Amino acid sequence: MIAGSHPLLAQGVRKRYRNTRALDGLDLEVERGTVHALLGPNGAGKSTAVNVFTTLTHYDQGIVRVAGHDARHEARQVRAAVGLVGQSTALDEMLYGRENLVMFGRLHGLAKALATNRAAELLDTFDLASAADRKVATYSGGMRRRLDIAAGLVTTPSMLFLDEPTTGLDPRGRNDVWKMIRQVVDEGTTVLLTTQYLNEADELADRITVLGAGRVIAEGTAAELKDSLGGDRVIITARTPDELAAIAAAVGGTADADSLQVTVKAAPAGRTPALVAAIRALDDASIDVDDIALRRPSLDEVFLHLTGASSSTVEDHSAGDVTDHLPDTHTAEGVSR
Repeated sequence: MIAGSHPLLAQGVRKRYRNTRALDGLDLEVERGTVHALLGPNGAGKSTAVNVFTTLTHYDQGIVRVAGHDARHEARQVRAAVGLVGQSTALDEMLYGRENLVMFGRLHGLAKALATNRAAELLDTFDLASAADRKVATYSGGMRRRLDIAAGLVTTPSMLFLDEPTTGLDPRGRNDVWKMIRQVVDEGTTVLLTTQYLNEADELADRITVLGAGRVIAEGTAAELKDSLGGDRVIITARTPDELAAIAAAVGGTADADSLQVTVKAAPAGRTPALVAAIRALDDASIDVDDIALRRPSLDEVFLHLTGASSSTVEDHSAGDVTDHLPDTHTAEGVSR
C-alpha cells in the first residue's frame, strides 16, 4: 500500500493522557472523494483522533499521513492542506457573515481581493448571500453552522474534518448542513465526519468506522454493518402479553416481553418468503396480532450491539491537556504553536 494514495492513513496510532489511553493502536484509511464517518460512545477517542490528524495534538506512537504528508514531521504542510470545523463555532458573532469569511481568508494568506471574491463565492454556494451583510449574532443555528463550514473551505482544502457539525441543530438545520456536505464532496473534497447522530452517518457516509476505547472495533458500509447483525427480520407485535408465547411458538421466533415483540430472522435471499411464512403460521394458529413488519436492523442497533457491552469508560481527554492543544481553528495553517 502506498501511503500517499489515501487522503488519510493512520497505522498503530497511540495517544496517552497520563494514565488514560485515548488512542490505543488506531488504524484508519480514508478513500479519496468520500465521506468517512467515525462513530463511538463518549470517550471512544473520536475527537482525539481528529485533533491528531489535524496536528492539533501530538501523538505518542504510530504513523499518520494526511494529504500525503507526515503529520509529525510535516505539520505545516498538513495544516495547509486541510480544513477543520470543530464542535464549537469559531465565528465572530459581532462581524457580518461576509466579514468573517474575508477575515479567515486573510488569516490564511489570501490577498484582500482574492479573499473577498472567495467569500462571495462561498456565500452563494452555502445559500447565505442574502444574509451576508448581517451580523452572525442574528443567524439561526443552521445558518451559523453553514457559515462555519464555509469558513473551513476558504482555502479549498483537499480534506475537511467535521467534528459533530450538526450538534444542537433542529431537523431542518441538520438537513441544510447535510446538503452542504454532499456538495463539498461532489466538488472533490474528502470529508472525515464524527457524529453522535447515527442517522447522519447512515445518510452521508460512504464508509463507517466504529471506535471503542481508542481502537477500531468495526468498519464497513452502513449496509455491511447492518448485515453483521444477521440481516433482515420479521417483527411481530402482540396485542397482549399473554399472546407472546403462542406467537413465538407458531413462528419459531424469539420473544421480548418488554416490547411485546417476537423476532424471526429472515435469510438474505428469503425476505418475502419469511414474511409470508410468518403470516401463514399465525393464520394457521388463529392468532391475531397488533402488527407485523419486515425490516432491516438499524444503525442504532448495530451501534448498541458493538458498544453496549464494552462501551469505553475512558473519558475523552481531547481538551484536557492545555499544553498539548491549539485553539479551535478551521484551517490550521494560520495557527502557530
